[in-house]
Amino acid sequence: MAGIWLAFTRFDFRLGFFGSPFVGLDNFQYLFKSGILWQLVRNTVLYNLAFLIIGNILQIVCAIFLSELMNKLFVKISQSVIFLPYFISMVLVGLFSYALFNVDNGLINTVLRSLGLQDYNFYLNANAWPPIIIAFQVWKGLGYGSIIYLSVISGIETDYYEAARIDGATKWQQIRYLTLPMLKPTFMLLFMFNLGSILKGQFQLFYQLIGDNGLLYSTTDIIDTYVYRALTVNFDIGMGSAAGVFQSVFGFVLVITVNAIVRKLNKEYALF
Repeated sequence: MAGIWLAFTRFDFRLGFFGSPFVGLDNFQYLFKSGILWQLVRNTVLYNLAFLIIGNILQIVCAIFLSELMNKLFVKISQSVIFLPYFISMVLVGLFSYALFNVDNGLINTVLRSLGLQDYNFYLNANAWPPIIIAFQVWKGLGYGSIIYLSVISGIETDYYEAARIDGATKWQQIRYLTLPMLKPTFMLLFMFNLGSILKGQFQLFYQLIGDNGLLYSTTDIIDTYVYRALTVNFDIGMGSAAGVFQSVFGFVLVITVNAIVRKLNKEYALF
């Protein structure tokens, strides 16, 4: 926690931690007035919401699909294949991305040229990257999340489904009125946990896919990548620390606020 002090100083390596001049809220003021902070917050929040919503929906769909399969061997093989990307290094993900999207010999541009179409330079077009980044993140987390939901589905009493079948419920009705409601507590718990880090971006994902390409910053720059550049490129430790402090405070306030709302609606789904 002592490192928070850096956010209120103009850090100088010669003067050290406590010898650097105190500037109060100047670092925060610059972030707000320059407009950089709003762009960073917008990108970080929108990406994390997309990761959270799209990721959880696909994880639930995948878990339900696997739970309905009768061939247990196929289910185990499918789980292993889906879970495998979770262990792949982000460096390799970056290489996959470059192999797909680079303009010279990338797979997509090679296919476009073979069809007689014009090349598309992904690394010059900022608007092309949000769906790409979301797709890679969802792909990596699909297996891990689906196994969590699948374990919940496996724990549901089979008597409920037997009673539903006796009453004439179709497979879709069983999923809608039994499986999905049973998954709701787990979904809310995971949602609350992930909400606290909604301003904490996937730094490795963004850095390995985008790197230091300034042409793409308008849609791909998040708080974590900005802090990294502030510390390693601009050597502005005070500014980078200020962005990090804002990130932590915003996440804390958001968790407390959303937890209070959830607690009023249903105490069982609240974290505390």
